[in-house]
Amino acid sequence: MVSKQDDLIILEDVSVSYWQNNVGVHSIKDLVVQRKNPFQNKTILQNISLTVKKGESLGMLGRNGCGKSTLLRTIAGIIKPQRGTVEVKGTFAPILAIGAGLEAELNGYENISLLLSLYGTNKKNGDPLGNIREFSELTDEVLRMPVKRYSSGMVARLAFSISLANEADILIIDEVLAVGDQGFQAKCMEKIYQIKKEGKTILFVSHFPDAVQQICDKAVLLENGSIVENGDVEYVCNKYSQLF
Repeated sequence: MVSKQDDLIILEDVSVSYWQNNVGVHSIKDLVVQRKNPFQNKTILQNISLTVKKGESLGMLGRNGCGKSTLLRTIAGIIKPQRGTVEVKGTFAPILAIGAGLEAELNGYENISLLLSLYGTNKKNGDPLGNIREFSELTDEVLRMPVKRYSSGMVARLAFSISLANEADILIIDEVLAVGDQGFQAKCMEKIYQIKKEGKTILFVSHFPDAVQQICDKAVLLENGSIVENGDVEYVCNKYSQLF
């Protein structure tokens, strides 16, 4: 029987919103001339309550703009909710967007060194640099180039490989597998299966129900910033497909 001690991620009544400028106010003069408040408070997440247990693989589905990426960033601590609580008992390996965390002016090697330091990766346990270079399949010449010269596929290879070297408790993946050649995508999927077998926790956002069913044990469906379905992955994926 699974106990509450196995709860790795706990969200209770979480809401996230931000102020949106709808009328093009770009200066103090524009603000004074406007007779009404040009800013509107837009709700992105609304009353989200969610529990993810250690070793679970949770898929997140929903149409564009439903709040999936915001939810991941809130769990990762990048966004602070206006209401509710977020508790996470573990470390992250976030792959939240293509190139997120990479410095464009630095080369590949410099980015690897910087991010491994930020992640606190212990270099005594193996050879993280060698593992990143091997998994990414990026040549020495490419890794010496500034990242701003990389193609989107090369950026995805580097970012994914660095995050995997983190060996964290929780792997967070946000649509990055949609970029890159099929061979590397298949390699990434194989690595994710391996991480799952090791008992790590995975949060996986995708627009492809088949990929979610392959990776995840459970799934949630978001609509207009709220969770409308939460449970069996096949059931939730079918509900998502019915939206279109």
